[in-house]
Amino acid sequence: MRPSRHSPPSFPLRRVSSRFRLWRRSLILLFCLSCLSTLLGLTTLAQAQTERPIQQQEEQVIREFVLPEAPRQAPVYRPRPAPPSAPPASSGGRSQPSNTSPRPAPAARQPAPAAPVAESPEEPATSPEEPATPATTYEYMLSFNRSPVVGNRLRLEGIYPETRLGFTRPRGWGVKSAKALIRFQHSPALLPTQSSMTVRVNDTSIGSVALNRPNSQVGQVLFNIPTSLLQDRNEISIATQQQNSEECTDPTDPMLWTEVLPDSKLLFEFEPQAVALDFNRYPYPFIDDLGLDRDRLVYLRPKELSESWLTSAARFQASAGRYADFRPVDTRMVADLDQVQGGDRLILIGTPTEQPVLKNLSLPFQFQGNQLLDGNRSTLPGDVGVLMMTTLEDNGVPALVATGNDAAGVAKAVQFLVQSDGQPLGSGQALIVTNIDEVSSPPPRQWDRYLPTEDTFTLSSLRGTDGEPFKDTTVHGSNAPPIRFNFWALPDDQFMRGNTMTLRYSYSPQVNPRTSAIEVRIDGVTVGGKRLASEEGGRESLNVNLPESLIQPNSQIEVLFVLRPRVTEECGQSQDQQLWGTVHGDTSFDLNRQNAVQLPDLRLLQTGFPLAAPQDLSSTAVVLPDAPNDYEVMTLLKLSERLGRVSRADSVKLNVYQANSVPAEVREQKNLVGIGIRDRFPIPEAFAANSGGLRLGEFFSRQRNNNQLQTLSDEEGVIKSVISPWNAERILLALTAQSNQGLDRVQEMFANDPLFFQFQGDTVLVAANQPNPSPYDATGYNLEFLQQTNQRRIEQTNLLGRATRFLQDNWFLLPTGIVVAALMLYGISQLYINRIASGGAR
Repeated sequence: MRPSRHSPPSFPLRRVSSRFRLWRRSLILLFCLSCLSTLLGLTTLAQAQTERPIQQQEEQVIREFVLPEAPRQAPVYRPRPAPPSAPPASSGGRSQPSNTSPRPAPAARQPAPAAPVAESPEEPATSPEEPATPATTYEYMLSFNRSPVVGNRLRLEGIYPETRLGFTRPRGWGVKSAKALIRFQHSPALLPTQSSMTVRVNDTSIGSVALNRPNSQVGQVLFNIPTSLLQDRNEISIATQQQNSEECTDPTDPMLWTEVLPDSKLLFEFEPQAVALDFNRYPYPFIDDLGLDRDRLVYLRPKELSESWLTSAARFQASAGRYADFRPVDTRMVADLDQVQGGDRLILIGTPTEQPVLKNLSLPFQFQGNQLLDGNRSTLPGDVGVLMMTTLEDNGVPALVATGNDAAGVAKAVQFLVQSDGQPLGSGQALIVTNIDEVSSPPPRQWDRYLPTEDTFTLSSLRGTDGEPFKDTTVHGSNAPPIRFNFWALPDDQFMRGNTMTLRYSYSPQVNPRTSAIEVRIDGVTVGGKRLASEEGGRESLNVNLPESLIQPNSQIEVLFVLRPRVTEECGQSQDQQLWGTVHGDTSFDLNRQNAVQLPDLRLLQTGFPLAAPQDLSSTAVVLPDAPNDYEVMTLLKLSERLGRVSRADSVKLNVYQANSVPAEVREQKNLVGIGIRDRFPIPEAFAANSGGLRLGEFFSRQRNNNQLQTLSDEEGVIKSVISPWNAERILLALTAQSNQGLDRVQEMFANDPLFFQFQGDTVLVAANQPNPSPYDATGYNLEFLQQTNQRRIEQTNLLGRATRFLQDNWFLLPTGIVVAALMLYGISQLYINRIASGGAR
């Protein structure tokens, strides 16, 4: 039916259309409002970002303080020979230099503290009367036997042997004369007219002497060393020509020998030069990498030992250990300045309240009561640190002052010294530390000087002892020394089979392919080799399998070129300097390893693990008794120094707590080190009944398993490592003893390399067999190593890696499993066959 032309209008459609228009307008309005809000938000954010640097600059301007007036002449330090180190028990007396240490020349008969050092800063530099007073000179004797490579003698064998020794010239030495006193003896078979010894300094000959002593008598010769040859780092070389036949000398004849005796020495006469104390030279003079003596740090004990002071001192000592590296450092604490001796370096840490002696020193900042003032005589804020260098008036000892009006300022001043990023900014005698950057901790497995964490890398990725990446290295001659480089595995690396090294090398032409070869060794064990087959030389490669058992945290790889010329001249001698071999930096390694370690194991402590993972020591906390004595604090400093030596990072974040203030999160998240004698040991859980192993009890009692006894005058030190009772992946290290003398033994274990690198097991008992024993004397100490508790395996691997390691550790289960699986499959197949057979029979 057709609709009528006069039908009524469609009101529902018109109503829907109007609703749609209203809804569309709402959406448009909402969209416009959103755009406007976004634009306003972006404008506000940009304005905030623009104002933030302005605000930071304003805050920085506000925290810039007026410096005090600079002194007319900066304090200076004149290095002088140090007196011998006093025994720990007698730290208050002053001792004269002896013949085993630097001793004053006859012209300077005064003892070292009387040398005119304190007066020099007060005298005008241009005073005409200054030359009237003769300068004080000193003598210094440097014996050859101080070098570890000398031992009982330096032996030179063959026709043209040569040996070298390095030595330094300390800063502040104005060398007036230098001599080399060489004592030697040689084979009686040498021909006097054709045998001689030549001494060189920095590749310049300073003299020769004929080897003509009869019957191996000891000879002695004194050579003058021109002072113009001396540099900061020097080398003395001794080369000999040895002949025992007029016609033909066999280079392999054992009668061709000369020995340089260990009491040979270098003699210096020097005048101390004034060196201005300036933070642009830090850590000099407190740590001198060119010094010939031990650096001697002396801490002035504050009135009260707080956690803040202990943490700052421990961090500073760790930083000193990093600067010193392999150089020994003597550290002690004194109660007042009268105990400071010539040759010491004084460390003053603490607020003016903790160190009231600051007011008696010559410092650029003034004090009002116990508050530091700036140049406007306004009190410095408590969170601002102040660093200053000065010297003591009576003996010229340099002093480093880290202070502030509050513990936060002192901590900030010390933290500036231990962080490497801000130190280049330091200059002048005094610094005001207002802000320091927070240095993030490195990854736990990022260790400098150790293998990279990547499984595939090149030789150029490794760094040498100088900290520089390995470069192409070439050796010459038929008796060329091996090319060595450290191949230090990370302490928690566990290697599996399949570790390879692709050695890329090149060698010269004119080698004899029948007798020339290349050899690869790990810690003296040969793991591969190849004949140098081309007479024309060239570049080749060698694939070497690296046994997993030989790769250790202290491993060293040697590449030895055995180069022989094609033509042998008369008497077996040959011209071989045209022969050379090169190891290239693109030598590659492919390792198969996983991250797993067995704890507790004190052998790992030789590398610092796990206390030094990460390398800034942020995962380690040291706990002392509530009122630690000097022995316990010194144990803390020796431990901190050792941790600094075995770690490399841009900062130090070691924390120290007292027994009653250890936070719960610290116990649960960090490796703990407890220090104290047994009666006041801060973490008794280390010797709980369920901890296993040796336990120290009251009244000098000891218990191990079912054995229990009491000792009289127990002076042994105990170092024990257990799994932390608060975290199964952390350790608890106990440094304890029954007496303070036992803590001295613990300190010596960490301070002396020959003792420290003997750590093993989980418990060490150390005792001294004589007063003040030498660590180089095997009979001086009695060490006992115990393995008393079951080790726990800690690993960071995936499921496949754990399954692989389980099968490798329990390989005998594999054939058993194969047999069992085969029997099960055989049984299942028989059941299936029988079921099919019975079904067909029906």
